[in-house]
Amino acid sequence: MRFFEQKFGLKRAKIRKISAFYLDKTQILGLVAIRLAFCKSCGKHLKAEKKHTKGNSLRRNTIMSKYIFVTGGVVSGLGKGIVAASLGRLLKSAGYSVYIEKFDPYMNIDPGTLNPTQHGEVFVTSDGAETDLDLGHYERFINENLTRSSSLTSGRLFQSVLNKERNGEYQGKTVQIVPHVTNEIKEHILATAKESGADILITEIGGTVGDIESQPYLEALRQFTLDVGRENCAFVHVCLLLYMACSDEFKSKPVQHSVRELQRFGIFPDVVVTRSDKQPPEEIIKKISLFCSVDESAVVPSTTVKCLYDAPAMLYRNGLYKAISKALALNNKCDLSTWKKTVATLKIKTPKVRIGIVGKYVSLRDSYISLVEAIKHAGGGNLVAVELKWIDSETITSDNVAKKLKDVDGIIVPGGFGERGVEGMIVACQYARTHKLPYLGICLGMQVTIIEYARDVVGFKDATSGEFAHTAHTVIDIMPDKKGKEIGGTMRLGSYPCLVKDGTKIKAAYGKNLIEERHRHRYEFNNEYRDALEKAGLVISGTSPDGRIVETVEVEDHPFFVGVQFHPEFTSRPEAANPIFAAFVKAALNNAR
Repeated sequence: MRFFEQKFGLKRAKIRKISAFYLDKTQILGLVAIRLAFCKSCGKHLKAEKKHTKGNSLRRNTIMSKYIFVTGGVVSGLGKGIVAASLGRLLKSAGYSVYIEKFDPYMNIDPGTLNPTQHGEVFVTSDGAETDLDLGHYERFINENLTRSSSLTSGRLFQSVLNKERNGEYQGKTVQIVPHVTNEIKEHILATAKESGADILITEIGGTVGDIESQPYLEALRQFTLDVGRENCAFVHVCLLLYMACSDEFKSKPVQHSVRELQRFGIFPDVVVTRSDKQPPEEIIKKISLFCSVDESAVVPSTTVKCLYDAPAMLYRNGLYKAISKALALNNKCDLSTWKKTVATLKIKTPKVRIGIVGKYVSLRDSYISLVEAIKHAGGGNLVAVELKWIDSETITSDNVAKKLKDVDGIIVPGGFGERGVEGMIVACQYARTHKLPYLGICLGMQVTIIEYARDVVGFKDATSGEFAHTAHTVIDIMPDKKGKEIGGTMRLGSYPCLVKDGTKIKAAYGKNLIEERHRHRYEFNNEYRDALEKAGLVISGTSPDGRIVETVEVEDHPFFVGVQFHPEFTSRPEAANPIFAAFVKAALNNAR
């Protein structure tokens, strides 16, 4: 571009406008010839561009957004999601509006039916989408509510394309990966940008560039840069920088091969983020710069941090914001001072409370990632350090429960599905109730609370949930409108209001009578047993506004014994801990004293 400015005296904006048109019309091999040609007759080409724009719906509907695409290489699990989330925080701290989405190449429609011990937590958006756990990181880092538009899987992608084919929308054409699937991807990006109205849209591509499933997405991104202009797009490639402890040296070859694989698709990264446990030496940075064709300043180390929320500051120090600003011609300065103050509260070392998480998926901690972060936020809000103890509910019996829980100041029984481990949860719940140990039951945890109370207080010894069995006292049963439906995407999902009673712990925590939280369940409190349990002392402290669905229960004469049908962990943020977690941690702190 500088060449054409100097050689022909053209303004940069005019060059971009002309070149954008011809990038739409040409392949890579003819690109140089076209660029030379337009300089000799630019006026004519500008007229052609105006005419062309009328028929180019993709360009016509493009809003003035900037786009950042985050890809990964070498291995999965490098933290692309944290890089994307951190970049979102940096941009937001610079005054830009930001939105983030993720493309997952697997063929599931959504992660709703995936095993949490293999794939991690299913994060639920306010509008009821079951999504990848990375969306939780996005929301917590940028402090914005995302929607179902922020999550696209190959299952949803191909489903949409095939539905259009069945409806005759392709007018008898042969449906192919290019252009139909790639167009669907591009249209999704533009639709998300338009819906969000964000200055900058960040898109993370799941998996690695070497995965066969990722190829349609990479091709779509290559095409997308031609549609909206390369100057409006930036590519961030995250890859493993291998460290060999035996020889005390870094190996850059995996990074080089990963970048070359990306370049093979016609995508040349603006920034290469190297993931390693410690800071690489300068000579490695120079080597990666040379072999990957990126500026040294655009090789950004991403090193391991003790606190997840330190990642934005670490990446800022290592030059990520500067590199992105250069790639997208951004002028705003980034100010992380407010964010750093928030993070400082999460790193307090004293006083301490110990919280036990009694769950069935503890073998993979990411199964409860939002729960863990919500507890940390509550610790920061109470200026207390929180230590977690993981307890597999399958290992708990009436004989060992006292030993298992003796060193915790409070316990949480989180959500889950299926009968496995439930009896251990019930035993832990009974212990917490009778020993005045602060207790919070979430979703399945609330249902466990009701089952335990029905068995041990009311005397319904066979009390259970219809999810596990049907007895004379099925105190938890499937919601009437969910009977006979398929498993995937048919639960009560997303945000729903809850009407809270005065004088309850829920009311004290939230400070208002009408709250709204996100849900993910198909079983509920069986209202046939409402009178019996209330007469026995169980407080139904929150319901749906029409009074039909029991949303929260609690026990009087107890420091803190609360069950909630919703998932409050999904709305907790570093800047604002969810109220019920803040109240629970405060009760645990009082118990520790």
